[in-house]
This record gives sequence, structure tokens and C-alpha cells, in this order.
Amino acid sequence: MTVTFILDLFGCISGFLAGWLWLRASGRTVRRVSFTEELDASDINRLVIAINRASMLNRRAALAATASAISVALGFLANMLGLT
Repeated sequence: MTVTFILDLFGCISGFLAGWLWLRASGRTVRRVSFTEELDASDINRLVIAINRASMLNRRAALAATASAISVALGFLANMLGLT
């Protein structure tokens, strides 16, 4: 297999992974708290956990998208340098 093919394959896989992680991060909705109900510790805990989970998934998706962009750029560079 050539260098360009391997980099393109890695770019496709990591791009798919980024999309899947962002889909998971946005998929769960948090139950709304009405302004008439009183916030207790369990409500605040539930909100903080939901925010933290979404933040972790977004961080992983951003890392996967960065890896995808770098591998595609390296594939272009390898093609320009004639390493195919």
C-alpha cells in the first residue's frame, strides 16, 4: 500500500469517528427545569454531569477531526513530493 492511500484511509476513518462523536455529544437532551420548580442537589448534579459528558465527547471529536485534517494534508504533501 502506498503512503497516500494509508493517509487517506486514516483521514476517512478519523473523520467518520469525529462525526460519530459529535452526534453522540448532541444526541442526549437534558430535562428542562421549569422556573416554577425548585432546584435541588440532584437537578444540579444531573446538569453538571450532562455538561461534562458533552464536553468530553466534543473534545474527543475535535481531536479526531484534527487527526483527519492532518492526515489528509500529509496525504496531499506525500502526493506532491511523489511518495506515492
